[in-house]
Amino acid sequence: MARQLTVAERHAAAEKDLLLADIANQSSWDQFLVEQAVYAVALNEQTFSCNLLRELLPELGHGFLGAAINAMRQGGLIEHTGRYVPSTSQATHGHPIAVWQLSIKGSEVAAQRRARARGSAA
Repeated sequence: MARQLTVAERHAAAEKDLLLADIANQSSWDQFLVEQAVYAVALNEQTFSCNLLRELLPELGHGFLGAAINAMRQGGLIEHTGRYVPSTSQATHGHPIAVWQLSIKGSEVAAQRRARARGSAA
């Protein structure tokens, strides 16, 4: 049985533009799409919370947000800043939610992806 890739390995191996057919072949493609959104936000924002991600994701993606954040954290791609903000979700009644940032490992994975993209463009 083949070893399952870690979150960091999946994201490091992912090409810039994933084909929908490739994503659909993933066993948990919904979560993978949400992980990609989390990673894209982490690359473009100094810090972020689920408040920002909920604004960007369709309603269907909201259910995968907690699992995606947890997988990204466990994979070492993002890290908790130690700060919290009130949730803007009505369902949580302003409960505090974590503020996240890209980790050093997450930055390294992004640099590897950019280098690979430059190499394939040449």
